[in-house]
Amino acid sequence: MIELEGVPELIDPVMVAAFEGWNDAGDAASTAVAHLDREWKGEVFAALDAEDYYDFQVNRPTIWLDGGVRKITWPTTRLSVVRVGGEKPRDLVLVRGIEPSMRWRSFCNEILAFAHELGVEMVVILGALLGDTPHTRPVPVSGVTSDPDLARTMDLEETRYEGPTGIVGILQEACTHAGVPAVSLWAAVPHYVSQPPNPKATLALLNRLEDLLGLRIPLGELPEDARAWQLGVDQLAAEDSEVAEYVQTLEEARDTAELPEASGEAIAREFERYLRRRDVGPGQTPGGHATESGDGSYLRDTSSGRTRPPKPLRPESGGGPGPGSQPTNGPGRQPPADEGNGAGGDSDGPRDSSEDSSED
Repeated sequence: MIELEGVPELIDPVMVAAFEGWNDAGDAASTAVAHLDREWKGEVFAALDAEDYYDFQVNRPTIWLDGGVRKITWPTTRLSVVRVGGEKPRDLVLVRGIEPSMRWRSFCNEILAFAHELGVEMVVILGALLGDTPHTRPVPVSGVTSDPDLARTMDLEETRYEGPTGIVGILQEACTHAGVPAVSLWAAVPHYVSQPPNPKATLALLNRLEDLLGLRIPLGELPEDARAWQLGVDQLAAEDSEVAEYVQTLEEARDTAELPEASGEAIAREFERYLRRRDVGPGQTPGGHATESGDGSYLRDTSSGRTRPPKPLRPESGGGPGPGSQPTNGPGRQPPADEGNGAGGDSDGPRDSSEDSSED
């Protein structure tokens, strides 16, 4: 039995989760949850025991100084709660951490125990994958679920994926077996510019989350960061004729494939999002919270005030991801939407400060 102290009764709570690592290309998903936590001033109420789930040779602890005293911070997964204001207030339970190294079933059961105790109505898991998508076009975001009824009512794809999976897929299935409605949202990140950050993919995930939950999310400087990121990639790609030609090929393929969609649901969703963002009072961001400068520059280059993307990788034969990226399902092919593999690896994500220890 989980005992939660200091957590008020929640209003129509939805759990939103993201995990750094294999399912987080460009750190797009974990950055989206971090954005929600920062903009709505989330209050951490629990952290999973890092000793139970992480290999510290893969996700290493860090040492830092606090008033001259050396302390250790351990990698972990944290849970926080935010209150979303507006005409119909509701609460979000944010889960942000690192894909565990071991005991995945116990990990999911512990997350679900919090969900049950808090009365969570639905779990939304964010992910990002590497795909053959051009950086110059809107970021494709797919919504998938294992629940056929939920797929029909929320206009989602019913997953048919078979193959290797990450913690996103395992947690979604655990929710389904526990009777908790679960959805995963996947953003496709261009494999030739997969290094973090990717504010454009983060923005696309937040926009889709708005559509799914009917919320107005304060975006802060994220739209400007996304524009600056795309401009930076444009400039870098223009310096390499091979990359520029490859991007043009992706653009033509994308435009041909998505031509019918431009006249239907995509326009309707964009119009609904526009309506949600109207009539925001002076000094207020969508959701009823005042805008603050805060530390919103986390995606920005401090020297120029602009997001600076890394140099795009040269495309290899077959259009596959460049060196250093995770393999996809076939040469250069985008994995199924519910099981994208991102640019995983070691991660310095959320850390558990509750177990800080001093050294002599």
